[in-house]
Amino acid sequence: MPRIITTLLKQLDHLTAKAEALILAGAILIMAGNTIANVFGRYVFSQSLYFTEELNEFLIVAVTFIGLGYITRKGRHIRMSAIYDSLPPLMRKATMIFIALSSAAMMFLLAWHALGYVERLAARGRVTPALQFPLYLTYIWVVVGFVLAGLQYLLALLKNFNTGNQVYLALHVVDEYQDPELEQLQQQLKSPAPSARFKEEPQS
Repeated sequence: MPRIITTLLKQLDHLTAKAEALILAGAILIMAGNTIANVFGRYVFSQSLYFTEELNEFLIVAVTFIGLGYITRKGRHIRMSAIYDSLPPLMRKATMIFIALSSAAMMFLLAWHALGYVERLAARGRVTPALQFPLYLTYIWVVVGFVLAGLQYLLALLKNFNTGNQVYLALHVVDEYQDPELEQLQQQLKSPAPSARFKEEPQS
């Protein structure tokens, strides 16, 4: 891959990582503050915030689908890898390329259908009951989340095409597995042998 394209992909990944972290952290903090304020108002002033439940629902949608791109970047998806782990390295790499390609295609397809749904909601002009907020804007996060996840699978696909036998789950995540017991044994073998505590005393 040309160096300029690699640099652009890394910059794009860096920018999306910052945006995801900002959105996720902000949404969780707002949810926490909103919930605490509602509890405080209910038990201190005997008056709940009328929009608390609705706002939290919107934020949960944002966290769920923006988190989809985040966990894809970290390679944290649950995987059924019994067959995959038994394959030779070359076959594992080919399988990972197929997984990344098909997953990217599926994410972009879902994003396309989600965008169509958002457009239909916008055409109907529906608003939320409490905040009177345009309903279609709350589902924009679904489209964004699928696009971000598809982008991460695409980056993983390109990374696997441009490396040797090493397999990548994501742009910066190498597919490696280490048995904890085997790792502990290897550390013990690498550590220097302890010196003898007792020395044979000279015979008189």
